[in-house]
Amino acid sequence: MKIPVVKKLVENQSMEELIAAEEALVEEQPLPIEVGGEDEGEKLTHILAAIFILEKMKTDGVDFKSALREYTRRVRESIS
Repeated sequence: MKIPVVKKLVENQSMEELIAAEEALVEEQPLPIEVGGEDEGEKLTHILAAIFILEKMKTDGVDFKSALREYTRRVRESIS
Protein backbone atom coordinates (compact mmCIF):
# COMPACT_ATOMS: atom_id res chain seq x y z
CA MET A 1 0.00 0.00 0.00
CA LYS A 2 1.28 3.42 -0.94
CA ILE A 3 0.03 6.13 1.40
CA PRO A 4 0.35 8.98 -1.15
CA VAL A 5 -1.98 7.09 -3.50
CA VAL A 6 -4.54 6.55 -0.74
CA LYS A 7 -4.30 10.21 0.31
CA LYS A 8 -4.87 11.36 -3.27
CA LEU A 9 -7.98 9.17 -3.52
CA VAL A 10 -9.34 10.47 -0.20
CA GLU A 11 -8.75 14.08 -1.23
CA ASN A 12 -10.06 13.83 -4.80
CA GLN A 13 -12.76 11.16 -4.96
CA SER A 14 -16.19 10.83 -3.41
CA MET A 15 -17.37 7.75 -1.58
CA GLU A 16 -19.63 6.93 -4.53
CA GLU A 17 -16.73 7.11 -6.99
CA LEU A 18 -14.59 4.86 -4.80
CA ILE A 19 -17.37 2.30 -4.45
CA ALA A 20 -17.91 2.34 -8.22
CA ALA A 21 -14.17 1.76 -8.72
CA GLU A 22 -14.23 -1.15 -6.25
CA GLU A 23 -17.18 -2.71 -8.08
CA ALA A 24 -15.46 -2.22 -11.44
CA LEU A 25 -12.35 -4.04 -10.23
CA VAL A 26 -14.38 -6.91 -8.82
CA GLU A 27 -16.31 -7.20 -12.09
CA GLU A 28 -13.07 -6.95 -14.12
CA GLN A 29 -14.29 -3.78 -15.82
CA PRO A 30 -12.27 -0.64 -16.65
CA LEU A 31 -11.85 1.69 -13.68
CA PRO A 32 -13.99 4.84 -13.82
CA ILE A 33 -11.29 6.79 -11.93
CA GLU A 34 -7.51 6.77 -11.96
CA VAL A 35 -6.06 4.60 -9.20
CA GLY A 36 -2.35 4.15 -8.73
CA GLY A 37 -0.93 0.70 -8.14
CA GLU A 38 1.27 -2.01 -9.61
CA ASP A 39 -1.58 -4.44 -10.19
CA GLU A 40 -5.30 -4.94 -9.54
CA GLY A 41 -4.65 -6.20 -6.00
CA GLU A 42 -2.74 -3.09 -5.02
CA LYS A 43 -5.33 -0.86 -6.66
CA LEU A 44 -8.07 -2.63 -4.71
CA THR A 45 -6.09 -2.18 -1.50
CA HIS A 46 -5.80 1.56 -2.18
CA ILE A 47 -9.52 1.87 -2.92
CA LEU A 48 -10.57 -0.09 0.18
CA ALA A 49 -8.22 1.93 2.37
CA ALA A 50 -9.61 5.19 0.98
CA ILE A 51 -13.20 4.02 1.58
CA PHE A 52 -12.38 3.07 5.18
CA ILE A 53 -10.56 6.35 5.82
CA LEU A 54 -13.30 8.53 4.31
CA GLU A 55 -15.92 6.73 6.39
CA LYS A 56 -13.82 7.04 9.57
CA MET A 57 -13.25 10.75 8.95
CA LYS A 58 -16.98 11.29 8.46
CA THR A 59 -18.33 9.18 11.32
CA ASP A 60 -15.67 9.96 13.94
CA GLY A 61 -14.75 13.46 12.83
CA VAL A 62 -11.03 12.66 12.73
CA ASP A 63 -8.35 13.86 10.34
CA PHE A 64 -6.69 11.82 7.60
CA LYS A 65 -3.68 10.82 9.71
CA SER A 66 -5.82 9.51 12.58
CA ALA A 67 -8.06 7.55 10.22
CA LEU A 68 -4.99 6.14 8.44
CA ARG A 69 -3.49 5.04 11.77
CA GLU A 70 -6.72 3.24 12.63
CA TYR A 71 -6.75 1.52 9.23
CA THR A 72 -3.14 0.35 9.52
CA ARG A 73 -3.75 -0.82 13.09
CA ARG A 74 -6.65 -2.98 11.91
CA VAL A 75 -4.61 -4.40 9.05
CA ARG A 76 -1.75 -5.30 11.42
CA GLU A 77 -4.20 -7.00 13.81
CA SER A 78 -5.78 -8.99 11.00
CA ILE A 79 -2.45 -10.42 9.82
CA SER A 80 -0.95 -11.17 13.23
